[in-house]
Amino acid sequence: MHKNQHLLYSLLFLIFFGWKSVSQEKILHPKNEFRGVWIATVVNIDWPQKATDNVEKEKADYLEILEAYKKLNYNAVIVQVRSVGDAIYPSEFAPWSRFLTGKEGLAPNPYYDTLEWMIEQAHNRGFEFHAWLNPYRATFDLNKNLLSPGHDFFKHPEWMIEYGGKYYYNPALPEVQAHLTKVVKEVVDKYDIDAIHFDDYFYPYAVPGKVFNDTASYKKYGAGLSLSDWRRANVSNFVHAISTTIKESKPWVQFGISPFGVWRNKSQDPRGSETQSTSNYDDLYADPMLWMDQKWIDYILPQLYWSMNNTRASYSKLVKWWSENTNPNTAIYIGHATYKIRADGDKNWNYMTEIPTQIDFLRTFKNVSGSAYFSSKWFMGKNFDVVRHLEENQYKYPALPAAVPNLRHVIIDTPKVLEYSKDSIKYNFTFQSPLNTKVRYMVVYGGDHISKIDINDASKIIEKVTVKEADGKINFSIAAGKLNLYKACAVTFIDYYANESTPTAIDLKKPFKNYTPNQPNENR
Repeated sequence: MHKNQHLLYSLLFLIFFGWKSVSQEKILHPKNEFRGVWIATVVNIDWPQKATDNVEKEKADYLEILEAYKKLNYNAVIVQVRSVGDAIYPSEFAPWSRFLTGKEGLAPNPYYDTLEWMIEQAHNRGFEFHAWLNPYRATFDLNKNLLSPGHDFFKHPEWMIEYGGKYYYNPALPEVQAHLTKVVKEVVDKYDIDAIHFDDYFYPYAVPGKVFNDTASYKKYGAGLSLSDWRRANVSNFVHAISTTIKESKPWVQFGISPFGVWRNKSQDPRGSETQSTSNYDDLYADPMLWMDQKWIDYILPQLYWSMNNTRASYSKLVKWWSENTNPNTAIYIGHATYKIRADGDKNWNYMTEIPTQIDFLRTFKNVSGSAYFSSKWFMGKNFDVVRHLEENQYKYPALPAAVPNLRHVIIDTPKVLEYSKDSIKYNFTFQSPLNTKVRYMVVYGGDHISKIDINDASKIIEKVTVKEADGKINFSIAAGKLNLYKACAVTFIDYYANESTPTAIDLKKPFKNYTPNQPNENR
């Protein structure tokens, strides 16, 4: 797109969003919005920076990522915990990742449960933690010397298919599906995660001149189906099994998938998008429409890694297509390609406004409720102008991820204040632990009067506090500098399903002991 056209397009957005009625303000600064970032561990894309980094540096670098994205008001991290038949956690089913310790099968030294620590640190800062696994990719190359004797390549060579310079688990084998289901179940059972996340790697992307040799499996298991339908059925059966496994273990843990951005092209199916591209359905044998219809997934996060007006696959047309074709059972977020900023053949990515314009555009679709960005390093020490713009505009205020459609319910408990106190440094609050609700966070909002606290106004979010319960009580503190700006505050529960309770309002000018709170007069 010509420079003047791009500037005109951005100007139109500024004009459209410049009229700040109440409704427009909520589009500009939504109170509920998923804001995630992928943290890739494979070949040390994002973290650790080097496989040879010591534990102290690994931890410091991870915390730096969290702090950077907390400052940007993000609220979810999607961390790659399994990339090539390995694990960044102690696993019964996979060796330690060489991208974490420098040698596959070697544990961290000094030892720590990396995943447990990462989850705790993310939750302490108000992030949801989505554990990202690549189920089918078994190796990153053909160098067997890099693999641990405990890798499935050696334990079960009959499961492997060589293709395009890598080894893959054969998706058709029942024993492979059972094994990979156990891998996921281990993570869900052992760790306090908020979601299991798969990306776009199902059957591998086509490599010119190469054949994915699953002929023997097709002959054995594919009776009555075309090769394409059989492969799609293999993937769908696996997705169904994972969904069932997650919900049987921990019903509040979400299952999200981030597929390639094109379901089918219109040239292949009248229901498809106006694109000329690889597609999920025809090339990767993945059918996100079926997964949504069957309620197997809680959210879908298509990777729309193109510019607004790309000629072969337009971001703007694809956001509209997904918005119109996503099932109401499933939350929809959009994946953005921060890695393309000033680094792509499509020159639209040279403009600082590309990502901000994409965010403004997706917010005009009521059922599109958030974004995620690949990957974390692209807003870490680079693209400062884009980061600054997001800080001052699109992500000026915090936001809370809303409960996904399958997990929405009413929280019957409301916060009950037992006491609070104030000194020059902080306000200290004590609440009674709720009887019926497992609380993940409490959210504190500010207001000028106890009857005028708008908890739907993102600018009034003061703090999202990780809940620590002890002896039937919840205690936390808020810096005095934050609360001194207000005469009253409201406090809510966020449960493990991401539902928010009715607020309890506190008059900060009343005595601090044996306080009886009021319910604010607000419109939820």
